[in-house]
Amino acid sequence: MTLPAGTHLGRYEVRSKIGEGGIGEVYLAQDKKLERKVALKILPEEVASNQERMGRFVQEAKAAAQLNHPNIAHVYEIDEADGRHFIAMEFIDGETLRECILDGETDLRKLLRYLQQVAEGLA
Repeated sequence: MTLPAGTHLGRYEVRSKIGEGGIGEVYLAQDKKLERKVALKILPEEVASNQERMGRFVQEAKAAAQLNHPNIAHVYEIDEADGRHFIAMEFIDGETLRECILDGETDLRKLLRYLQQVAEGLA
């Protein structure tokens, strides 16, 4: 389902794919209206057509939108454009925690500080 750069979903223009997870693909996009970078989490069609999985997608977006913490990305909106359902959220540039752990070069103290921040966000 990979979207090519330049694809428009509503007011968002896809720039590049930046990841994928259990419930969809994530793209770096430009919000043309507010002139900012965003992360778009796009739900695959086979998931969007399944009511139960679509319900979880909406529930995830609503739960995340209720959170306001410096260690959690902000959710801007949930929407649908051209038959694609997505969550638009804050884009945070940098290395992922997974990359820090797997590269083996990050010292334990630094990793523990990162994990403390994760725990604070979850709390």
